[in-house]
Amino acid sequence: MKIERDERRFDFHDIGLAIKRAREASGMTQEQLAYIVDRAPRTIMYNENDGQHPSLNTFYQMVTMFDISVDQYFYPSKNKGSECRKRIDAMLGFLDEKELKIVEATIQAMKAAKETEDA
Repeated sequence: MKIERDERRFDFHDIGLAIKRAREASGMTQEQLAYIVDRAPRTIMYNENDGQHPSLNTFYQMVTMFDISVDQYFYPSKNKGSECRKRIDAMLGFLDEKELKIVEATIQAMKAAKETEDA
């Protein structure tokens, strides 16, 4: 069996942007996040804007703090499909339970209207 070096490199830009959006949506500054995860504010800036890889622990702290699912970034082939669906899925992560119930009711109403049209 021939063993070869794995030359893949993970592009952190998309997750960095998701962290930035979630941080901003929560009203938190880069300085506040940096304090919480014990990093310099410029490190947070590099993670969010330049795609610099944080340590595993810092990464874990940030994605769990903001409830960001990383599956779509680590397993993109499992998330193939409509770009619109991906954007909607990402946006749903920013909603609270009350807002999610409104979205759910809206979708149910749209589904019922479509079923009525098709009948």
